[in-house]
Amino acid sequence: MIILTKLNDVEIVINCDYIEVMQETPDTTITLTTGRKIIVKESVNDIIDKIITYKQKLK
Repeated sequence: MIILTKLNDVEIVINCDYIEVMQETPDTTITLTTGRKIIVKESVNDIIDKIITYKQKLK
C-alpha cells in the first residue's frame, strides 16, 4: 500500500498491486485494474519510487 495525494490535498492509500496504467498529462492519472481512475499530485517517477520502497519492505 502506498500513500498518495489527490489534487484537493486529501491523502489516500492505494494498493499498488491494482495499478494498471499511470500517465502524466500534466497531472498524474492512475488507472486501476478495476477501471477506476485517480488523479494525484505525485509524479509517475515518485510513485514508482514509492512502489519499489513498499515492495522492498515486504521481503
